Amino acid sequence: MTVSLPLVFVLGCFAWGAVKFLGVRTWIVVVIALFGFWLSHTFMAPAIESGTRSGVDVINGSHN
Repeated sequence: MTVSLPLVFVLGCFAWGAVKFLGVRTWIVVVIALFGFWLSHTFMAPAIESGTRSGVDVINGSHN
C-alpha cells in the first residue's frame, strides 16, 4: 500500500510535535515559517526546490 503525504503536512506535524513535546516556543516556529516564506521569494528558491525534490527522491527510492 502506498500513502502519499504532502511535505508541508509532514513538516507541520514536526512543528506541532516540537511545540508540544520538546517545549519549542510557538513564536520560534512562526519566525522560522516566515523566514522560509521570505526565502522562497529570493534567487535561492529554485536551488532549494531542486534540492528538496532530490532529497525526497532519494528517500522514496526508485519504484520502477
